[in-house]
Amino acid sequence: MPLTLDTALRSVAGEHRPHNEDSAGCAPGYAFVADGVGGHAGGDVASWTVAHRLMAALAAGAAERFTADDLRAAVATANADLAERVREDPSLQGMATTFTGVFCAEDAVRVVHIGDSRAYLRRDGEGRRVTRDDSLVQLLVEAGVIDAAEAAHHPRRNVILHCLAGDDADAAHVTVLEVDARPGDRWLMSTDGLTDYVPEEQVLALLGTPGGPEAAAEALVAAALDADAWDNVTVVVADVVAAGDERPGGPARLAGAAADERLPATAG
Repeated sequence: MPLTLDTALRSVAGEHRPHNEDSAGCAPGYAFVADGVGGHAGGDVASWTVAHRLMAALAAGAAERFTADDLRAAVATANADLAERVREDPSLQGMATTFTGVFCAEDAVRVVHIGDSRAYLRRDGEGRRVTRDDSLVQLLVEAGVIDAAEAAHHPRRNVILHCLAGDDADAAHVTVLEVDARPGDRWLMSTDGLTDYVPEEQVLALLGTPGGPEAAAEALVAAALDADAWDNVTVVVADVVAAGDERPGGPARLAGAAADERLPATAG
C-alpha cells in the first residue's frame, strides 16, 4: 500500500538564543530536522544549506521511490555543499549540522540520521526512540561508565562525534535504517533543544497528544519552553497515512533557518 505523511513542523529560537540555527522541512513523502551545531560559525548556514540541497534532490523525483543509496547520495551532495560554502567564505570554517529525517517507501519508512537529533516512533499507544545519538555520552552509557540519568546532566552531553561538516568522510557515518510502516504510526523528529530539556518519557507521552500532528508539535515545543530550554527547539510530527488520505498540505514546507530568506542561496 503506498504510504505518505501528514506533517506539522515547529521551530523556535527560544528565550535564550539570539537567532535560530535549526532547520526543518517536510512534504507528503518526507520530513526532517537539521541542527546547526552550536558554537560553530555559521550553524544556521549549515542547516539551511543541507535542507535546501536535500529538498532540491527530492523534488527531482518521487521521495517514496528513493532507495537507501539514493538517500545517502543526496546527503553526501548536501554535505559537499558545505565545503563549497567554506571555500567561498572562509569565515564559515567549522560550521556543521546534524540531520535526522524519515522518507516514505512503499510499505516502510527509511530513517536517515547523523548527529544527536532524534527520531521517535509511536505505534499502538507505545513509543520508542529509533535513532542512536552520535555523541560522547551515548558511548559512555553503552560502556557502562554512566547511566541515562547521569547522561542527561553530563557536562559534555553536547559533544557529538559525527555530523555533516563538509568533509568527504562525513557521509560514511550516516546511518540509514528501514522500519516497517503502517497507517496510524506517528513519527517525531526533533533537535536536542527538546530532548535535552524534556524527559524522554514525557516526550513520548506528548507525542500521543490527540488532535493531529499540529497539536502534538505545539505540545512538544511548549514543554521545551516551559522547561526553560537554552537552545533552539525544532520538531516535526508526521502521521503515516495511506496515500490519498492525507489532508491537503500544499508544497514542501520549511521552518527555522531554512525558511530565512536572508541566508544565501544553495551553493552550486
